[in-house]
Amino acid sequence: MAHEAGPGPALPEGFLMGASTSAHQIEGNNVSSDWWTLENRPGGFVAEPSGDAADSFHRWPQDMDLLRELGFDAYRFSIEWARIEPRRGMISRAALEHYRAMVRGALERGLTPVVTLHHFTSPQWFSDLGGWAAPEAPDLFADYARTAAEILREGVRYVATINEPNIMALMYALKAHAVEHGWDSVAPGSRAAREGGAAAVDPAALEPDSAVVQALVRAHRAATVVLKAEVPHLRVGWTVANQVYQAEPGAEEATAAYAWLREDVFLEAAREDDWIGVQAYTRHRMDVDGALPPPAGAETTLTGWEVYPQALGEAVRHTARVVGPHVPLIVTENGIATEDDEQRIAYTAAALTSLGEAMNDGVDVRGYLHWSALDNYEWGTYRPTFGLIAVDRTTFVRTPKESARWLGALSRARRLPAPPAPGSAAVLSGR
Repeated sequence: MAHEAGPGPALPEGFLMGASTSAHQIEGNNVSSDWWTLENRPGGFVAEPSGDAADSFHRWPQDMDLLRELGFDAYRFSIEWARIEPRRGMISRAALEHYRAMVRGALERGLTPVVTLHHFTSPQWFSDLGGWAAPEAPDLFADYARTAAEILREGVRYVATINEPNIMALMYALKAHAVEHGWDSVAPGSRAAREGGAAAVDPAALEPDSAVVQALVRAHRAATVVLKAEVPHLRVGWTVANQVYQAEPGAEEATAAYAWLREDVFLEAAREDDWIGVQAYTRHRMDVDGALPPPAGAETTLTGWEVYPQALGEAVRHTARVVGPHVPLIVTENGIATEDDEQRIAYTAAALTSLGEAMNDGVDVRGYLHWSALDNYEWGTYRPTFGLIAVDRTTFVRTPKESARWLGALSRARRLPAPPAPGSAAVLSGR
């Protein structure tokens, strides 16, 4: 194996080490959500609907057992608004009890639960109102947070209101562009793509709608007020997709403006929060006209992203600079879509090395939660495999990969990996 569990730097006391998932991507049959509607629309563009997913709605005890047995001490999962409130104003007591049991189950196994209230999916009724573009969206989300407090009172310490609001805002920009052009969607396989319009709707070229951006910020703040009042011990934050923008010479000013609207405005909104989640996978090289493709000859992942593990260290440094020294960070997502598990180990080792270097330089990082615990549904396809644990799509049998054992051993040893020797195959430069 490329790396052993030690002897790397010791982790700080209380540092969380675990993995992340989201409800829609692993639970299955989330039938009241807007994504379920989208996936199952007759004649729609989604080639592979989520279906049963990993059946974690029923098999969550097994998933938590595996994480604990592997050596992890934290688990980030989301609760599903569409299950809790499938119709406006109609609260499912059974769904609340289900997620309350999950929190209790995590704590009983020695796993610190990090709970996300909204991970991309909304109830269909909320989307029918206009979703985050609806005037009442912040108040509706705050009401949901008040209901969710029943679950969080079971002993949750960390809660994230909204996952990647910057990506959510971009989704709304894409939707608006599709409507403007009379397309059913801008996703792969949609009319836009079939008619050769994909280049015209490159997400990197679109600008998030400022009204949606501000609605997400207001929703986060409204939910934070509610959660702190209902469960005073809670530490409330949100998670941001860190893009690691790297300006080419002469493009510094343009890159800063581009990055502010797509990332930094959401980081700035977290300056009064209890913590912030950092989610980093790769970098984005920028010139004055926008994002550049990966360098010629660069290794890429199953999602087409450049293999660039140093993105993690750069992301936490940038986030810390923007939010300031009083807001601690948790890495809530970091990983690689690959079928080669040795590559996953090498990537993660290099990413953790860059994280350790940032921590040594004073960045206050409180945990690392790998994406993802399971191979799961990646929003239209099961092909990109991010998981530490493989899942048989027919039998749902879970099989931990060597990367899961390797990372779990680090967690058990309370250490980061030893830095790889210069020039070794484990050093992934991404250049």
